[in-house]
Amino acid sequence: MATTRNLLQALGTAALVLAAAPAWSASIPDGPAGTDFYVAPSPLPDGPHGSAIWTRALSGTMALPSAARNELLLYSSTDPKGQPVAVSGTVSIPQGTAPEGGWPVIVWTHGTTGLAPACAPSLDTADGPEHGYVADTATLLDGFVKQGYAIVATDYQGLGTKGPHPFLQGIPNGRNAIDTLVAARALEPSLGKRYAVVGHSQGGHADLFAASLGPDYAPDLTLVGNAAFAPGSHVAERLAAVAASPKFELALPYVLYVMESYAADYPEIDLAKILTPTAISHLPDLLDGCMSHALTTGYWSTAIAKDQFLPNADVSALLKVASANEPGTVKIAEPTLVLQGKADVTVTPDTTDKTVAELCANGNNVQYNVYPGIDHDGVMVAGADDAAAWLKARFAGAKATSNCDSLPSAGTP
Repeated sequence: MATTRNLLQALGTAALVLAAAPAWSASIPDGPAGTDFYVAPSPLPDGPHGSAIWTRALSGTMALPSAARNELLLYSSTDPKGQPVAVSGTVSIPQGTAPEGGWPVIVWTHGTTGLAPACAPSLDTADGPEHGYVADTATLLDGFVKQGYAIVATDYQGLGTKGPHPFLQGIPNGRNAIDTLVAARALEPSLGKRYAVVGHSQGGHADLFAASLGPDYAPDLTLVGNAAFAPGSHVAERLAAVAASPKFELALPYVLYVMESYAADYPEIDLAKILTPTAISHLPDLLDGCMSHALTTGYWSTAIAKDQFLPNADVSALLKVASANEPGTVKIAEPTLVLQGKADVTVTPDTTDKTVAELCANGNNVQYNVYPGIDHDGVMVAGADDAAAWLKARFAGAKATSNCDSLPSAGTP
């Protein structure tokens, strides 16, 4: 009898635990195993942008260790031409019971990993091609999970899923980010409607666009603010510098990523009229592996920058698209935090200074923090506590201060 009573008590306790723990929605189908998960059904299921297609438990390094559960998600979003497209992403839920109104959410937008589907952060493992970078971002995000934030993170169109990837195209990348949250809320009912966007590098660029378009694109959700670490910007200036450089430039593959991205969606951009035949012949190399491979292996790891460009090339069509994708031009309804390391050689400090000044001139509420001696990835460590305190205040409804009237300069020693 005692054994039976103990068993009934144990079963009752288990039932209470299961009842208290939010469960993934049974209405979202289980996705296939392996990389088949990223192959969307054709045609895509009917539904609005942000519709969940399928899901499965997440393994790999984007499964945040402090989360109660981590899920891989395939969902619908909107491509650069405004058409439906499948995108992959991840969802991480904190330990414990969600507060009233649901878990506050951080929408994460990652930095440059590459152009190929294999470069998706959700595919990362301990020996993955961009593991060093993904591990750094996962550390930052795991800290947020410990503080009680749910994390939703897009891979962006064309990473994980079939390409092309619209690299540094603000609107599609921003929509991909917001749609991760829309889809995740159908998957996990404990997610709240209040969110902040946080991103780094390419993701800092996507972050600013996502925050600007989010309130209109997903009006049922409530943006409280956004934090951009070292946001990419000023493509025209970087292109001009690289095209004039008589040496190998780490920035060259980034510039070529942008050029390929824009040319894929804007037929008026003809790369054969900008790049030499040799450079054109090696563009497919950029899809062989990911960013680290492009920087360290093969033709692009030693190519002299200026020798890749035709003399007097007409880049006017390219620059027109670049101008439309400058993050300093956006208007964001809620406060913005920008964080920049002074020792950054990937996103140069002077360009972030200019972007912040442009955001301020456009009437945005901006707090700009600069960090002496800190490099591109290091800003995610150096600025983590500042970002956490700033985000906590935004979710608490505190009024944000701006230093637009007396901006610091990251571009000075």
